[in-house]
Amino acid sequence: MSNLTYLTAQELRAKIGSGEISAREAVMASLQRINAVEDEIRAFLTVATHEALEQADAIDERRAKGEDLPPLAGVPIALKDNMCTTGIRTTAGSVILGDFIPPYSATVASRLEAAGAILVGKANLDEFAMGSSTENSGFFTSRNPWDTERVPGGSSGGSAAAVAAGEATIALGSDTGGSIRQPAAFCGVVGLKPTYGRVSRYGLIAYASSLDQIGPLGHSVYDCALQLNAIAGHDPLDSTSANIAVPDFTAACGGDVKGLRIGIPKEFFEQGVSAEVAESVQKAIEKLQELGATVEECSLPHTEYALAAYYIIAPAECSSNLARFDGVKYGHRTNELAGHIGLTEKTRDEGFGDEVKQRIMIGTYALSAGYYDAYYKRAQQARTLILRDYLAAFERFDVLATPVVPTPAFKAGEKADPMAMKLADVCTLPINLAGVPAMSVPCGFVSGLPVGLQLIAKHFDEETLFRVGSAYEQATEWHHQHPTL
Repeated sequence: MSNLTYLTAQELRAKIGSGEISAREAVMASLQRINAVEDEIRAFLTVATHEALEQADAIDERRAKGEDLPPLAGVPIALKDNMCTTGIRTTAGSVILGDFIPPYSATVASRLEAAGAILVGKANLDEFAMGSSTENSGFFTSRNPWDTERVPGGSSGGSAAAVAAGEATIALGSDTGGSIRQPAAFCGVVGLKPTYGRVSRYGLIAYASSLDQIGPLGHSVYDCALQLNAIAGHDPLDSTSANIAVPDFTAACGGDVKGLRIGIPKEFFEQGVSAEVAESVQKAIEKLQELGATVEECSLPHTEYALAAYYIIAPAECSSNLARFDGVKYGHRTNELAGHIGLTEKTRDEGFGDEVKQRIMIGTYALSAGYYDAYYKRAQQARTLILRDYLAAFERFDVLATPVVPTPAFKAGEKADPMAMKLADVCTLPINLAGVPAMSVPCGFVSGLPVGLQLIAKHFDEETLFRVGSAYEQATEWHHQHPTL
């Protein structure tokens, strides 16, 4: 069953549908792989062995009865552990939710189950999705399968590492400022941040509600399209979910890029991007040009304000969202104090890590009387200018192409300076501020470490990303390379 480890979801689903293998065999291969490499990778906070095998047997029973199987039937999936799953521990990577077992499932979890995907485990993340390396997890740091001394990225580092290591065929992450695309690039897999509102956030433990968006990771562009087909669409349980038609995203895969206009924002090559990463991305852009696209440099002039605006808006929203963790209704509760105020303070002190505390304090300060106009209001004004840059660019171009991250994966502990860590997201977080969709596609290696090409499209035009991403993928071999463990 080891030969199943690096099959794509498309390939695995075809084998299950034809009866060449059973869903149980597919899940057992995933669980055996987890058992073999998890001590090195540490991608999972919870492995759902019993539940996964039960679901697999149910799929096999349906096949035995001659029933039509759903599009992801029997495909093992990892969910980032900030998505609620009924009866399965959901921690958001935080001690404060270390023993939390939700009574309900996130909409994306329910939709994937309906599509036949089988949950093999909950993946590690930076606490409450605040970080770029999983080093901020309240439990342990995940490792990059290409070099276990290096981080897998964050905050969806466990999800990306699980796919890259062959522990799960596909995965979901969440992306607030690059948290799907950055780990996808670091781990050499495909990752998509959909348009804000394309996918329901119901059951996602919130970090910054105007920025968070759930999206897929996989070995191929097509695998991400399969997942987006399953999870996209309006959800009455999420007031920010867009009531807009959902196309068949897999139909966009396999097309050509002839005549497509690709813009190259110059600011994204000036953000401390290493020469080697820039070269890999430029070669990828040249390949798209060879395939028939037209390429032209452009400018997104307000990009320089994105980092500062993001680190006011996101902490402000986190300050509000995380106020609910007070030790009263659910989650960790201190045993040391009795009075209500003392209970809340001590519970939060014990339950939150340093990065989360820092962002709560920054956000609370930015929203406080006398500082709201000076910080939060101005950050939102900068956000509007950034959005206008993208709207103007998409009047001229079908897609924008940039690096995902300035460097390849860094070593654990290398970016102890918080500012250095935040700069790792400089190419991704403007996209969240604008709310547009973006994809990371493997485009090369630097010193044996993967590099990602970032493709950006206008609102609700994920189809163009799948079209361009799959065309590039089919013309190159990067996605066929896997780490040796």
